[in-house]
Amino acid sequence: MAKTPAPLPDGYPDDLPAVELREWTRENYAMAFGLKLGEGQTEFVAENTASLAQAHFHEEARPLGLFAGDLAVGFVMLSVEDVHKGVVWIWRFMIGAQHQRKGFGQQAVGAILKHAQGMEGVDTVKLCHVDKPGHPGPFYESLGFSYTGENEEGELVMSQSLDS
Repeated sequence: MAKTPAPLPDGYPDDLPAVELREWTRENYAMAFGLKLGEGQTEFVAENTASLAQAHFHEEARPLGLFAGDLAVGFVMLSVEDVHKGVVWIWRFMIGAQHQRKGFGQQAVGAILKHAQGMEGVDTVKLCHVDKPGHPGPFYESLGFSYTGENEEGELVMSQSLDS
């Protein structure tokens, strides 16, 4: 499922643990604010501050931190609105620009899929993305997601069965 990341550059401990999902709490939520998008990525995903604010008003939203040990490397917001249909949505997903291209994204998606497998009745994970140059579709395809042919508010829908 989750792949071992490539060796990390200087500044990262050699024994950095695998990425895991954690609740954002009063003690750690400010770490989400330090995770910034890379250049040109703002057209693909909202800033974490906006996502946390939006989650406050959407009961179906589940914002979670992506941590490697004590290091916050990313942010995910799941939507459980369609859990009764067996589907959990990756509503938002980002790896901080400073942590990209180090294997954390692959590990994070693996952790998200594992989390979804533990949700009663869930057999599919879906996500959607805008159809613009540089979109993350190839990344998700490399991790087993495929296009459904559906369109969600102008975005292309991808899914992965948890049976595989």
